[in-house]
Amino acid sequence: MEPFNHHRRRTIFFFLLLVLHVLPPLTLCINQEGLYLQKVKSSLDDPDNVLSNWNPLDAVPCNWYGVTCDSTNSSVYWLDLSSSNLSGPFPSILCRLKNLTFVSLYDNFINSTLSDVDIAMCQSLEHLDLSQNYLTGELPGALADLPNLKYLDLAGNNFSGEIPVSFGKFQNLEVLSLVENLLGGTIPSILGNISTLKQLNLSYNTFSPGRIPPELGNLTKLEVLWLTQTNLVGEIPESLGQLRRLTDLDVAINALTGGIPSSLTELTNAVQIELYNNSLTGELPSTGWSNMTALRLLDASMNDLSGLIPAELCELPLGSLNLYENRFQGELPESIANSPNLYELRLFQNQLTGKLPPNLGKNSPLRWIDVSTNGFSGEMPENLCSKGVLEEVLMIENSFSGQIPAALAECNSLLRVRFGHNRLSGEVPAGFWGLPHVSLLELAGNSFSGGIAKTVAGASNLSQLIISMNSFSGTIPEEIGFLGNLLEFSGNDNEFSGSLPVSIVKLGQLVKLDLHDNKLSGEIPSGIHLWTKLNELNLANNEFSGNIPNEIGEVAVLNYLDLSENKLSGKIPVGLQNLKLNRLNLSNNHLSGDIPPLYAKKMYKDSFLGNPGLCGDIEGLCDGRSEVKNMGYVWMLRSIFMLAGVVLTVGVVWFYLKYRKFKKAKMSIDRSKWTLMSFHKLGFSEDEILDALDEDNVIGSGSSGKVYKVVLSNGEAVAVKKLWGCSKLADDSIDVEKGNFPEDGFDAEVDTLGKIRHKNIVKLWCCCSTRGCKLLVYEYMPNGSLGDLLHSTKSGLLDWPIRFKIAMDAAEGLSYLHHDSVPPIVHRDVKSNNILLDADYGARVADFGVAKVVEVNGKGTKSMSVIAGSRGYIAPEYAYTLRVNEKSDIYSFGVVILELVTGKLPVDPEYGEKDLVKWVCTILDQKGLDHVIDPKLDSCFKDEISKVLNIGLLCTSPLPINRPSMRRVVKMLQEIGTGNLPKTASKDGKLTPYYHEDGSDRGSVA
Repeated sequence: MEPFNHHRRRTIFFFLLLVLHVLPPLTLCINQEGLYLQKVKSSLDDPDNVLSNWNPLDAVPCNWYGVTCDSTNSSVYWLDLSSSNLSGPFPSILCRLKNLTFVSLYDNFINSTLSDVDIAMCQSLEHLDLSQNYLTGELPGALADLPNLKYLDLAGNNFSGEIPVSFGKFQNLEVLSLVENLLGGTIPSILGNISTLKQLNLSYNTFSPGRIPPELGNLTKLEVLWLTQTNLVGEIPESLGQLRRLTDLDVAINALTGGIPSSLTELTNAVQIELYNNSLTGELPSTGWSNMTALRLLDASMNDLSGLIPAELCELPLGSLNLYENRFQGELPESIANSPNLYELRLFQNQLTGKLPPNLGKNSPLRWIDVSTNGFSGEMPENLCSKGVLEEVLMIENSFSGQIPAALAECNSLLRVRFGHNRLSGEVPAGFWGLPHVSLLELAGNSFSGGIAKTVAGASNLSQLIISMNSFSGTIPEEIGFLGNLLEFSGNDNEFSGSLPVSIVKLGQLVKLDLHDNKLSGEIPSGIHLWTKLNELNLANNEFSGNIPNEIGEVAVLNYLDLSENKLSGKIPVGLQNLKLNRLNLSNNHLSGDIPPLYAKKMYKDSFLGNPGLCGDIEGLCDGRSEVKNMGYVWMLRSIFMLAGVVLTVGVVWFYLKYRKFKKAKMSIDRSKWTLMSFHKLGFSEDEILDALDEDNVIGSGSSGKVYKVVLSNGEAVAVKKLWGCSKLADDSIDVEKGNFPEDGFDAEVDTLGKIRHKNIVKLWCCCSTRGCKLLVYEYMPNGSLGDLLHSTKSGLLDWPIRFKIAMDAAEGLSYLHHDSVPPIVHRDVKSNNILLDADYGARVADFGVAKVVEVNGKGTKSMSVIAGSRGYIAPEYAYTLRVNEKSDIYSFGVVILELVTGKLPVDPEYGEKDLVKWVCTILDQKGLDHVIDPKLDSCFKDEISKVLNIGLLCTSPLPINRPSMRRVVKMLQEIGTGNLPKTASKDGKLTPYYHEDGSDRGSVA
């Protein structure tokens, strides 16, 4: 049998050789273009396997993902790999596909430079979209040599240098977008030679100060010109009036000066013109507007324009007219009410006078109107809500008189109403109190009379009811307790009388209750412990009687309490000592008994004046006879306590000396085994550190170890982290290799912090180590971590200026790691607990135990075997791709910003299945900005807070490519700090401005 099997095996072997010789190799099944695309695939990192069907056994690549072929010759002419999470260098071999006309790698992680050699062979290209990637270096001048190129989009990369002079030689280019790069120099006049151009988008670059080239007026086919925030100076050239096909002109956020040229009114096809946030002066052109029949949006806000609003402008079929924060004078032309498309009218902070046109809103779908801070007078127009879509009507700080139009009481679309500080009078229509969707109702500073109607029960969405400084009277209705979303009720300086309704304690969301200077009486209702979010309670100057409820000490976040000028009696509740009050005033009542010890201090004296029965250790508040009567008891008690204190002190000192001697004896056993590695010049030795590692010096404990505060002999303090796995005596039995000690975390921390020198990165003084124990010695941060402070009863210490400073400091620290450190570093565990605060609340980024160096070998990101980070801070894509890059840090920092704005934890049962990011987005959509901002923050900062919130939302965008770089985040924060107005990004790269209302309520989140 054996010879037969051997013969059989030889026959099969020779048969297989014959088959393999006759058949071509399998790799030759695919055509040449398929081979090129296979090389593209091999050069890119594809974590999502979007290129998995690029099968080398296919005859042609026409059915591959993103590939389209000509139906006649099966030649590849279209490649679209947008948003595919691909990374690696630009695949220049694509240019060998001779019929390739369309290439889009939009929204990926392509991270190389783009050289002339890469581009020169792409002679057939008509459409090239490489936007939203990580391309660097200078723009390749050879792009202009591509004879058929019509569409070029390189937005959202890191290109630098100047725009090449060769770009003026494009033969057929229609779209050129270089938005949001790092381009320098000035905008070259040579771009005016691209006669075929229809769109020129250069916004958000770091150009040097320069003028708008007059030569751009030669681009007679131009339809879109975006030069937003490009460091433009000088005047707007008259030549732009030659762009008769232009539909969109945006030169906002620059330093343009001079007047608005009259030639702009010759842009007869213009739909929107945005000139806001410049230094333009003078008057709007008085004529020519009638030719601009397509105009829907004119935004010339935040300039220094003056004069009248041309009547001819108001006759246009405008959709949105934004001329706020200028110096316009005179009356508003009646013709503006005839514009059939007007849905937005923003004229606040000007010097306009006279009456509003009586037909305003009658002929147009008016949705938003803001004429605040002007000199308007007369009655409010009756027809503002004729079309039934009015959402916001803001008319504060004018001289409007008369009553609220009855028609507005039926305007169920209203969301926000502000009529404060006018001369309005009469009773508020009953239906107006109960508008179902209104979240803000402000009527303060008028002469309204009558009472709050019971119909207020229907205002289910009301969060702010501000009716102070009027002549309202009568009792506050029980129906006020039905407003479950009410955050603020300010009704001070009115003539309300009677008792507070019992139902008022049901307002569980209430943050501020201010009813001072009324005629209210009766007792403060029981149940106020249900006001768990109350921050301010002011019932001063009324006729309240009875006792101060003991349960007031359970209102944990209360920091403003004024019950002065009433008829309250009895004792002051001891529970008041549980509160962290910034203001306390119980003066001029009938209180008696002892003042709680916490407040029995001279600094609180004015809080208790006018209560003859009160007694405490405050000079002038206690009856003299009571002092004499109690003097003997006081001295006897003091003597007893002093003697006990002496005995206790002696005992503690004796025990401490004995314990220290014992500890030194044990520590000396292994003292010689410690090794110290310093990174700065030290004024201490390891002995001082080791002597202080006692449990009574522990100030914190986390996932990596315990933290001790060590006061050195020179009086300075340091923080020492002893990583888990250390024994007190550095026991040799600890085996690092078996995982008893987090070696990687220690190495990462030392390698990272040992080399960094930055004011916003925590300083690592040195490290001490033995075989089994590792100590890290940092600078001591007296105010601990941001997370501990922000989410504790001490959060009231963090006012908005401090929180903004913390955000800025932390952003600069992370920006250094991402952009200035060589090599760049990804922190991977950015959170509020890893941001430490010094004595002046300066912020330092800390805890680099899981930090990673960013690879710069062309791959750009690296996949990790485990997820690093903390729940609530981890970027969505990191959880399922394990890809490490700086965008993950940016997401986490965005969560920190949301913490600073809201005061809330990143995860909380309150959110249900959501986290803080989703909760903020949901509340913004459903209830508005006021329900998101931490009620502890002063409302005068609302403008700045809203802008910072928008930055936080940008940073937490679900798509990594939509998150700004940390360098960009720092710049946006700096712009807010200096008063410049940033924009919020939209999907198409166009940026939408934040809209303002007035000094106390600006920057609503779009």
